[in-house]
Amino acid sequence: MKGGALWIAWKSLRQHALSTWIASGSIALAGGLLMAVWALRSQAESTFTEANGGFDAVLGPRGSQLQLVLNSIFHLEASSGTIPMSTATLLQRNPIVRSAIARAIPIAGGDNYKGYRIVGTSLELFEDHEYKEGRKFKIIGNGRLFNEDAKEALVGAFVADKLGLKVGDSFQPYHGLTYIEGAQHADVYKVTGILETTSTPVDRVIWIPIKGIQTMEGHREDLQNDVSAFLIKLRSKKAIAILDPMFNKQGKDYTFSSITPVMSRFFQKFAWFEKILELVAYLVGLVSAGSILAILYNSMNEKRREIAILRSLGARRVTLFSMVVFQSMGIALLGILLSFLFYVLVALIVTGIVRDQTGVALLLFQFDPLFIWVSGSMLTLAIFSGLLPAIIAYKTEVSRNLGPTS
Repeated sequence: MKGGALWIAWKSLRQHALSTWIASGSIALAGGLLMAVWALRSQAESTFTEANGGFDAVLGPRGSQLQLVLNSIFHLEASSGTIPMSTATLLQRNPIVRSAIARAIPIAGGDNYKGYRIVGTSLELFEDHEYKEGRKFKIIGNGRLFNEDAKEALVGAFVADKLGLKVGDSFQPYHGLTYIEGAQHADVYKVTGILETTSTPVDRVIWIPIKGIQTMEGHREDLQNDVSAFLIKLRSKKAIAILDPMFNKQGKDYTFSSITPVMSRFFQKFAWFEKILELVAYLVGLVSAGSILAILYNSMNEKRREIAILRSLGARRVTLFSMVVFQSMGIALLGILLSFLFYVLVALIVTGIVRDQTGVALLLFQFDPLFIWVSGSMLTLAIFSGLLPAIIAYKTEVSRNLGPTS
């Protein structure tokens, strides 16, 4: 009987193809939107808090902690100022700070090449530092590290791909963080190496010796010994409790910003927008359930005579009940399949945009339990939507619906 019910349900769905596609499309929109919102929220927050380049904190000029992290780690904001390069010496002289900080790497910015940031730093970043546990930066092919006393550069993988830069090429930096054709420096830099892809903001940066930024033609001479910030690797996470009040509550020269909590607070600011998208998805889901109910209910009313004929030919009530439930399940399964296609489309667009703008790669195509949860919820909702029409089919009386139609 179940095989017969399945066949009848399939035939009915084909006969009402337009209605089937409309209802399935509503389910696809609801399911795809829910999966996209939840996956993006969890992946964005976890990925951006982990894409810290292997650092725990940033020490920079007095100002916003968020701005300091976005500028120093993600290269998205302008610097709020500079601090003396001699700060490194002061850090080493303080026994408390020295015992808390394992590594402090200086960076200095303020220039670009065709829209991609040029950041000055020391070789320590590429020789000794691990941007992830057990992983150091690598240079592909026959490249090499830059000489700290020469006008040489290492190019992030993303920049090299977009601009077509390769080892041996030369370029002239442009002043400022925005590419303006007439603001070109006279200095000429030679590419000595292309960094291996890391899926971090490092990929979107051109790296030069920190002296190069400090002494770049056209930069202020009184700031030649300054840096934008120090990237901090702590000996222990507990050191944050010591360093935070030391720099942020004592004196007015520095800002100490712990990367993970700052980025967590940043994403919490967008929680209201995520709630709105979730609410929209829930409403679309209810509308899709209503669509299934309306389609099947109207279908049962129109097919009372056909159902009565089936009953007279020996079809049991449970077969007709199952037929309607299978119809609703068929609509839901088609919608769920389409919801994954919708999700893949959104994920491709979003990951591409985020990769282009930040260098961070979101892992939206790995398995997530929410896929099962959303699919199961949509299927359950569809089954419940088909119960009323199924009951109508179950209760259809043969004698009342086999009479003449005119």
